[in-house]
Amino acid sequence: MIHGTCKKWLMAVALGIMIGEAVAQVNHVEPPLMGWSSWNTYRVNISEDLIKKQADAMISQGLNEVGYRYVNIDDGFFGYRDEKGVLHTHPERFPNGMKVVADYIHSLGLKAGIYSEAGANTCGSIWDADKNGIGVGLYGFERQDANLFFNDWGFDFIKIDYCGAGQQLDLDEQERYTAIVEAIREVCPRNISLNICRWAYPGTWVSGLARSWRISSDINPSWESVKYIISKNMYLSAFAGGGHYNDMDMLEIGRGLKPEEEETHFGMWCILSSPLLIGCDLTTIPEASLRLLKNPELIALNQDPLGIQAQIVQHENGGYVFVKDIREKRGKVRAVALYNPTEETCSFQVPLSLLELEGKTNVRDLVHRKDERPVDDALRFDVLPHGVKIVRVEGSRRLEPVLYEAEQAYLNGFDDLAKRKRGVAYMPFEGASGSMVVTNLGGHKENYAQWDEVFSEKGGKYKMIVRYIPVAQREREINDRRLEVTVNGTRVTLDNLETDSTQGIAQAELVVDLQKGYNVVRIGSRFTWTPDLDCFMLAPVE
Repeated sequence: MIHGTCKKWLMAVALGIMIGEAVAQVNHVEPPLMGWSSWNTYRVNISEDLIKKQADAMISQGLNEVGYRYVNIDDGFFGYRDEKGVLHTHPERFPNGMKVVADYIHSLGLKAGIYSEAGANTCGSIWDADKNGIGVGLYGFERQDANLFFNDWGFDFIKIDYCGAGQQLDLDEQERYTAIVEAIREVCPRNISLNICRWAYPGTWVSGLARSWRISSDINPSWESVKYIISKNMYLSAFAGGGHYNDMDMLEIGRGLKPEEEETHFGMWCILSSPLLIGCDLTTIPEASLRLLKNPELIALNQDPLGIQAQIVQHENGGYVFVKDIREKRGKVRAVALYNPTEETCSFQVPLSLLELEGKTNVRDLVHRKDERPVDDALRFDVLPHGVKIVRVEGSRRLEPVLYEAEQAYLNGFDDLAKRKRGVAYMPFEGASGSMVVTNLGGHKENYAQWDEVFSEKGGKYKMIVRYIPVAQREREINDRRLEVTVNGTRVTLDNLETDSTQGIAQAELVVDLQKGYNVVRIGSRFTWTPDLDCFMLAPVE
């Protein structure tokens, strides 16, 4: 029997699916993109007929009815540039050109996506020996190709790769993508959805240019690949939001993973708000995989109007607990994932207080679409190897948060390109509260950690405890480490920090004023490096 509140929520899910993007527009947040892409199954071996058949299958399988809208043509359609630099399509694969294909996709009520390269040569020319991919990238032809793709051919989305730009030319990512996006915005009056495919989180500049950006190397249909990509996105929640998302790559559902691995794959892509682009052959997809891809409760989690990526609140015994608000910020309803990447069964015990909830809490399994028994103290579930338990929880009361982890912060100087000698980064540390710290903060006024939603129900004075790793005095090194804590623009400098590294985690205390509602807390050091940062905790001053 379905609990009354769950019935209401299921009705809301159905309504949300029907109106899809309209809901997001009301809330001024575009949801993650949903659709199909050609690369995973076909790589460069595509054709006009193949793309049309996949578009037809999206309709016949009912995927469009649950939110899948885009049919994206990846590498493989290129032919050559003529003596004037005009791009032509492959004469055998796409003899009628690309406008015919885009028009056909649009005639089905779907949207059409295309592909290009930030440099001169495409990934297919490098990795698939496709000679037609040589010299057809955007480099030097930005406005010309943008006009062709979006005005002449009518495409709605573009994925822009970085093989030629990075592996061959060593161009600067920010400069290169900025030039491309400026050209598209100048040439095309429509809003084009854009994906930056640099295979690592490229930097905080990216949210001003793209709807989504890749954060890992290419996926393949194996558990190791799925696990690796989830690990790459575990601590990037602060860099997503506002209609812009960390892209975990295309889905490998229907391409040979075990059932529990497919559930984990799709479920984690949903709660982490990744774009959902199916990568299998839609004409032969197994029925169980199709049911999973059409699960309305998981899709609603991914397409939630808030557009929030879940963040880790617990990491113990190899398992991870992710949580995010859904439908309403700081409401009593949240989504939780208990993720087990290990080879052994993981027993989870998650206090409700860790989820900022208390009282009788209703629990619904979103993967299997069934109600669990209500709880009043903790979530307790055993999760099999490679498995996940994703639940919707509704508590009686929402609690004020106490703990703010460093790995949950927005790191203004962060990227995952490994080009800087001493870049800010996440570092495992066994003694830390979440087994993770942030290292290499400071050294520059722009290299800070920031929490934009530090919440206080009533406002007032709070004791703040900042936890960090002491730095031992080293030979020939001046141990000048400081922490500057700024709360809503008011800065306090913490000097005389602990330097005895045998003490494990040290802490510093200060009293801060919080306003009612959301507050902004920033920690860094303008003139020195900071010690590695674990977290900070808040408690009202009585």
